[in-house]
Amino acid sequence: MSIRYDEKTRQLVLETAGTSYIMRIEETGYLKHLYYGPKVGQSDMTYPFRIYDRGFSGNPYDQRLNRAYSLDSMPQEYTSYGVGDFRINTITASYADGSRCAEYKYESHEITDGKYRIPGLPSVYDNGDNVQTLTVTLADTASNIRVRLYYGVFEDLDIITRAAEIVNAGEGTVWLRKAASVCLELPFGKWDMIHFHGRHCMERQPERVPLFHGIHTISSGRGMSSHQHNPFIILCDRGASEDSGPCYGMMMVYSGNHKTEVELDQFDGVRAVMGLNDERFRWELMPGTSFCTPEVILTYADGLTQMSHNYHRVIQNNVVRGEYKLAHRPILVNNWEATYFDFTEEKLLDIAEKAKDLGIDMFVLDDGWFRNRNDDNAGLGDWTPDRRKLPDGLDGLADKITDMGLKFGLWIEPEMVSEDSDLDRAHPDWALTAPGRAPMMARNQLVLDMSRRDVRDYLFDAISSLLKNRNITYIKWDFNRPLSDVYSNAVPAERQGEVPHRYYLGLYELYERLTSAFPHVLFEGCAGGGGRFDAGILYYSPQIWCSDNTDPISRLRIQYGTSFGYPQTTVSAHVSASPNHQTGRKTPLSTRGVVAMTGAFGYELDLTRLTEEECGEIREQIRTYRDFESVIREGRHYRLSGLEDGSRYFCWEYVSRDRGRCLLSIVVTDPLANGPSIHVRLKGLIPEAVYSVGGEFECTGSALMANGYTFTQLTGDYPALQLDIRKV
Repeated sequence: MSIRYDEKTRQLVLETAGTSYIMRIEETGYLKHLYYGPKVGQSDMTYPFRIYDRGFSGNPYDQRLNRAYSLDSMPQEYTSYGVGDFRINTITASYADGSRCAEYKYESHEITDGKYRIPGLPSVYDNGDNVQTLTVTLADTASNIRVRLYYGVFEDLDIITRAAEIVNAGEGTVWLRKAASVCLELPFGKWDMIHFHGRHCMERQPERVPLFHGIHTISSGRGMSSHQHNPFIILCDRGASEDSGPCYGMMMVYSGNHKTEVELDQFDGVRAVMGLNDERFRWELMPGTSFCTPEVILTYADGLTQMSHNYHRVIQNNVVRGEYKLAHRPILVNNWEATYFDFTEEKLLDIAEKAKDLGIDMFVLDDGWFRNRNDDNAGLGDWTPDRRKLPDGLDGLADKITDMGLKFGLWIEPEMVSEDSDLDRAHPDWALTAPGRAPMMARNQLVLDMSRRDVRDYLFDAISSLLKNRNITYIKWDFNRPLSDVYSNAVPAERQGEVPHRYYLGLYELYERLTSAFPHVLFEGCAGGGGRFDAGILYYSPQIWCSDNTDPISRLRIQYGTSFGYPQTTVSAHVSASPNHQTGRKTPLSTRGVVAMTGAFGYELDLTRLTEEECGEIREQIRTYRDFESVIREGRHYRLSGLEDGSRYFCWEYVSRDRGRCLLSIVVTDPLANGPSIHVRLKGLIPEAVYSVGGEFECTGSALMANGYTFTQLTGDYPALQLDIRKV
């Protein structure tokens, strides 16, 4: 049993293979957090919490003569509000009388087998694993609000999931103004925070900062998980490294507005609260109804590498779904950087014929294939093929490409609408626009109101008509602007604060309908590149276009940051042209290939302009990728260089599940004249096994892990190398 209740100590204990998570029901009724970390067994974990008078810290009424008892210094599982805990809180609500105070105390708990579900939201699912659910109900008697805290314990995966359900059991309407998913307390230690910031074309840049006294906020209010702040943080010991040291991961399974607050308080305790962004949030909770928060995935590990492996395993096996979950992904060529909007059917077929000749599996037609779409100023919403570009329509193009022996894929941007479109002219009220205001524009397009059933039905029918009876086996689903002017014409004025979250409930419903209706179609997520690279989208799309920046040297940093939380199978990475279209940088084709072999491999350039030598090199890249695909897809990923090394080189390693084969890759970003050799210690091998290293020599796994491997003569313009290391 992974969950147990100790009646003597009143402790609720959650155990995974390597961790313990312990809370206690206080005599006062508060649910106190005691411990999360390495497994401790049958221990009474109350001993570190010797309380004493904190001075000017409030005391609950039933403890008014005990000045040592204060919520303001107590680590908690889910906070009360306005009753003496002045740190960041998890929930805020207002009532008919105008008050906002709430004091949540233990009412009951239940232990069940299997994993809880969250209606309408993506979440980690039970995949036949050893999983149990703990449900703890807290109650505020004055308002008659109950909070159900859900804990999903994946014993074999060292994963604990968290979510909350707020129930209005009273007779009056309650307005939720904040509803976080999780509160994690670290009452002792010195901690750093690693977060993943960025911008369009430079997403998920890791930044490690020591916590200072005060509140750190990582958030997005852009209507998307965003290029700027990924909904994932790590709290790690000041001395933690890739290989050792306490590391806590918190990852939200959500694609919209989010907020993480981390406070180092007056007594050096750390509280981290993660959930929906409350800035524009206001939810009407009628009597007898409830509100469910998105899920957060927690893990504890000894070292950053193990923490990453925990996330990679659970996302690959218990978040991603469908036929492509663990299957081969087609090597594709996308025509976007080859043609942009300026193409003919003849040009597309020329690229497809070359793709077939080179050994590529799929041709993907990107933006510009539908009526009135010669630039990004018109056409979105009208998903009818442009007969001037495609005289035989999509059917004709798809059939011709399929007859070549290739699969065919298509780009769409269903959540958007152009003002210059038949759809907007027919349904101007379907776009998110504020009354009496000219809308803010981005890429000269507006956003459809996904909270509306009629909008979702239209999109389901439009996309279904594209996919039915056509040879389309791949959809690239783009989302190219943030949400602004967030106002729904279908929602009453007093409930407009619900629209940002209802947008994503609607989007997830549409995704569910489409992926269920077309299970053989591979959906790839995209949002101006990596603007919605999150576990919520991965529940529906097993891979995501990692960034619009296809420059391999930029991609090294983007993919490095992405690897901390997300497995390589979810990363879509392509070889593009040189000079690169985003940065103008020139790089060797070999280097572009090494960088792109980090997950879902493909090409993004005009294949018809390649030299014979380049064509030969691409054929070799494809052979190499096919040879190593199972190692990349199923193996463990090890970062052998740190961000501080990125100014000179990036080095990483994939080790097969049985540890019998390893792909070692390096790209030198700044070759040094007469500089020191680059020396790395390998990881994850079988110590006693003998390995052949690139066919050059043989040695034991223990030697490669302890004494390492030295790269020599890596000079030139961004040189790269891949080594095949096999057990003899």
